[in-house]
Amino acid sequence: MVMARNVVVTGGGAGVGRATARAFARQGCNVAVLSRDPDRLAATVAELRGMGVRAIGIPTDVADHAAVEAAADQVEQELGPIDIWVNNAMATVFAPVHDTTPEEFRRGTEVTYLGTVHGTLAALRRMRNRRGRRGTIINVGSALAYRSVPLQAVYCGAKSAIRGFTDSLRSEILHDRDPIDLVMVHLPAVNTPQFEWARNKMGRRSMPVPPIFEPEVPARAIVYAAAHPRREYWVGFPTIKAIMANRIAPGFTDRYLSTHGYTGQLTHQKQPADAPDNLFAPVPGAYAAHGRFDAQARARSWEMFSSRHRLGVIAGVIGLLAGAHLLARRAGV
Repeated sequence: MVMARNVVVTGGGAGVGRATARAFARQGCNVAVLSRDPDRLAATVAELRGMGVRAIGIPTDVADHAAVEAAADQVEQELGPIDIWVNNAMATVFAPVHDTTPEEFRRGTEVTYLGTVHGTLAALRRMRNRRGRRGTIINVGSALAYRSVPLQAVYCGAKSAIRGFTDSLRSEILHDRDPIDLVMVHLPAVNTPQFEWARNKMGRRSMPVPPIFEPEVPARAIVYAAAHPRREYWVGFPTIKAIMANRIAPGFTDRYLSTHGYTGQLTHQKQPADAPDNLFAPVPGAYAAHGRFDAQARARSWEMFSSRHRLGVIAGVIGLLAGAHLLARRAGV
């Protein structure tokens, strides 16, 4: 499916990044994985090499621009010119805004938003002036880049910033006629270890808002986007529904989330006092692509249908959300 050969995946040691690295390897691509935990990187690289491709793992904190640049140099020295760069690394905090410190906002923004900026800059420097070899940059977004939710201001703000940054850059690439495709892939709720190690101040264990998808679902979408680049992909119906609901009735959605946005993200289980926290340092352990929600997560989605027939899907969603629009008008929101 994918014609290009050398792929970089940030945040590739676990979660969606790990699943994406495997998905590219299945297509015969060489893969460089950037992540903070050396042991998890070694396990990922061993897995990828077992699939018959060349793979390297580079311990990297994407919040450090110099480290990302050094990693990009190493990739090109060991694997060759970078064809696809996937910006996926993220960090977040589950807490209301009033209980989130400036340092936590800064760190979450540096990893999630500036990490994407740093990765994009590294890719641009190596792709812009090449002849005869087109590059692709994929920025992993979220439905929450369009429709923010309570308790995740750090993450929502960073993903919204990524969307604004990507839109600005896209126009510049078109203006300069650079041989680069720039794509955003917006994800639904995914079953990843994020919900084991994200900083959580709520006293109860966090969870993705159902319906939940296995990380292989967005991984397949990312690989598909690399082979069929376009402006954006919206993965899964929940992503489409969230984006369209916010466009049609944002005030109604605000009110709905004010009453349902807390319970939908928290389980009834107490958060252990010694729960791991990866905001400032990686969490050791044999984490891989999946989190603890396999029993609830869906292994399939109609994201490819929705991607290929987006206009028809949007028309259907508009019809489904017409009732919400009427309710919003009646409520005066």
